[in-house]
Amino acid sequence: MINKKVLAIILGGGQGTRLYPLTEKRSKPAVSIAGKYRLVDIPISNCIHCDIKRMFVLTQFNSASLNRHIKNTYVFSSFSNSFVDILAAEQTPDNKTWYQGTADAVRQSMHHLLNHEFEYALILSGDQLYKMDFNDMLNEHINKGADISVATLPVKPKEATEFGILKTDNESFISSFTEKPSLDKLPGWESEVSEEMKSENRHYLASMGIYIFNKDLLIDILSDPNTIDFGKEIIPQSISTHKVLAYQYEGYWTDIGNVAAFFDANISLTDEVPQFDLFSKSSSVLTRPRILPPSKIYGTRLDRSMIAEGCIINAKEIERSVIGIRSRIGKDTVIRNTYMIGSNHYEDLDELEANRVKGIPSYGVGKRCSINNTIIDKDARIGNDVTINGGPHLEDTEKDTYVIKDGVVVIKSRSMIPDGFIL
Repeated sequence: MINKKVLAIILGGGQGTRLYPLTEKRSKPAVSIAGKYRLVDIPISNCIHCDIKRMFVLTQFNSASLNRHIKNTYVFSSFSNSFVDILAAEQTPDNKTWYQGTADAVRQSMHHLLNHEFEYALILSGDQLYKMDFNDMLNEHINKGADISVATLPVKPKEATEFGILKTDNESFISSFTEKPSLDKLPGWESEVSEEMKSENRHYLASMGIYIFNKDLLIDILSDPNTIDFGKEIIPQSISTHKVLAYQYEGYWTDIGNVAAFFDANISLTDEVPQFDLFSKSSSVLTRPRILPPSKIYGTRLDRSMIAEGCIINAKEIERSVIGIRSRIGKDTVIRNTYMIGSNHYEDLDELEANRVKGIPSYGVGKRCSINNTIIDKDARIGNDVTINGGPHLEDTEKDTYVIKDGVVVIKSRSMIPDGFIL
């Protein structure tokens, strides 16, 4: 089978400063999503459903929690060749620098990759939300004799200004490229798209940061140490010298590059028919199974919300929110438009009593609170009678216990918000 000739390389990204403070103590692929998954579960699940089961995850920053998650989750049979391995940036006698970009990360890891037989390298991002059949892209790459294939998404004019835009010929090969063009420069950059995309005014092909390279070509291109990035250098430079194919994908896809995008992606999962379907039997998102009890809910009005396992909820109301594993929410609390990531462990009754005596809030959210437009990171403690109302009326700022970005309040991991706090 052709997918046995594929090696997947998942790029963990840089420091993830735009996702700070969610990336303060973890790498981008390790950030929690939908209350129980990690971002890295998305590309890995896509690969496994396509029977691509040899994967490397390239990381550089805060990779300890990602290592634990990968080790505890993706365990294949001892009698198979399947694996998901972490390749953290390393200094060697021949190389004294950290990863300088996406291509440089693959270059520095090449000696590990070449220990495996493969004909095609599937290069993926670790911070995107989508479901995709990579076998369709691979078959088109092979059938059209491409050297490189780039997954593309038809976008509207306003969206096109945020992406690298590709122009294709009548055989879907890329003829030119422009990076984040202004609206007045867009005429002439239209490509042939399906009738459905035309009806939605999505005439421009944006690069999704998903690539297939023929192995020998990848080795040859990366032999030049001056090229450090796929999207900004290698793809544009290869258009005139190699057959670079645009593979059109028309499903849901979002790049979770900043706090606002991360917040919107999670909250949109609560829609009645969300664009990203977590309930599909054939393309489910895979993650580490946890031995947790069912969630207990007392007297709470729930509307358009998702509740992960192991929660104890006494809230008055939860609306359009995602509540993560092991979350505790006190009596008479109202939570709206909030992503509560949850906790790593429970506090037992003795710990709860000891903290009460010391005036330390328990993990989760206390009694009589009002929380809106907020991300509550893991193991945060929010006391009683707390009001947090995020929104565009708030200016971007950073405090010891929280950060505000684009109107979204992010309560930092392991921080403590005292009783009666108002924001």
